[in-house]
Amino acid sequence: MKNISKILILVIAISLLGCNAHSTKNNSVKISKSQIAQYENVFKNLNEYLAKENGKLWNHQLYGALMFVNRSNRTIIANEPDNSGVLTKKGGVYVGILPKGINIANTAFDWNGKRWSMVMLPLPKNYNERLNLLIHELFHRIQPKIGFANLITKQSNHLDDLNGRIYLKLELAALSKALESDNLAVRQKHIRDALLFRHYRYELYPGAKEAENTLEIKEGLAEYTGSILSGRTDKALKEHYINAINNFYNYPTFVRSFAYVTIPVYGYFMNLKNPDWNKGITKSTNLTDFITKFFNVTIPSHLKDTINRIKDAYGFNKISAFEIKRAGQRKKLMAEYEIKFVENPTLTIRFEKMNIQFDPRNIMPFKNLGTVYPNMRITDNWGILTVKNGALLGRNWHKVTVSEPIEITDTIIKGDGWKLELHDGWKLVKTGKNYTLKRK
Repeated sequence: MKNISKILILVIAISLLGCNAHSTKNNSVKISKSQIAQYENVFKNLNEYLAKENGKLWNHQLYGALMFVNRSNRTIIANEPDNSGVLTKKGGVYVGILPKGINIANTAFDWNGKRWSMVMLPLPKNYNERLNLLIHELFHRIQPKIGFANLITKQSNHLDDLNGRIYLKLELAALSKALESDNLAVRQKHIRDALLFRHYRYELYPGAKEAENTLEIKEGLAEYTGSILSGRTDKALKEHYINAINNFYNYPTFVRSFAYVTIPVYGYFMNLKNPDWNKGITKSTNLTDFITKFFNVTIPSHLKDTINRIKDAYGFNKISAFEIKRAGQRKKLMAEYEIKFVENPTLTIRFEKMNIQFDPRNIMPFKNLGTVYPNMRITDNWGILTVKNGALLGRNWHKVTVSEPIEITDTIIKGDGWKLELHDGWKLVKTGKNYTLKRK
């Protein structure tokens, strides 16, 4: 994928209780003059570009505290100083070291007296991709200020189910056809069909409408903002969205990644009719209802009959065959998870002040126990947990479970594909066949 994947391939960081980790001032950060000049130019161009936009899209200036972070050495290159004097000015940028307790991700977070946008290095080389990514993250920084504070996302586990995936793919196939057409009537038909597939999905899965909406409000609007202000021509923007849809089909799971594709495309079409459509959105808006009304789409009383008439035009047979095969593979994977997280000994750690980093493309709901994350990094009062071979996050985000510890010391505990760096004051405790952490 081109631009949306630049965001998704990286990671998302989420903090349940905020991030208040601190750092000590570090004047030994090594950064060359050429690097300083490079990032000075990036910040300057971005500032100038958004100054011209002048906050029109959201009635709020997007440019603000922004840092780039090198994942290998945690070096920060920022456009502003922090309020605690941690960052040192070098040329026209501010540099320092990101504390180990803060996960590195494309995200917005509070640190040393400011709300920051963080973007991982390296930046996309393509100018429009870079704008897309940076503006997406800058929007997250201002979300609380423009009425989207304290957003809570619900996981759309139905999008890992057979019919959930099929009817999401059909919705996106209809949107792709709408993007390919310049005929307004044909375009409207495809948008209507996309919304019918969406509403039918909600008939199949009670509660899905509300769950999907939480992520579309939080991430869909951010990606719409990034893409619509990315400086692409109309032709390039449509190609970008089509590529995003095509690549989205290859994601292992859709439960936390769909919103990066759906709302930007619907938003693009609404923008053609009314560039101010987004100003009518609040955190309590249901975007499906809003979009359905915007395009004057009426949902038939016998929706299933309508779906059966239109689905073949969007590749239902091919999509269905693929998803049935995937469902069989998923069943085998669920059996492996059953052995790993239920039958075999495990280590379960409860959260106190958790901050998590993960890839939203590959997470897998597991029964009613929670979600398996193949890769993640969690920081908490008890230490730092790095996972590379799967961990089960409890459904209420209150605990994490990994396989049985294999190597145990006072400070480092390791298992199959995971490592726990234990903080002082904590110890590993075995109860029966399983393990947990307790304060000393």
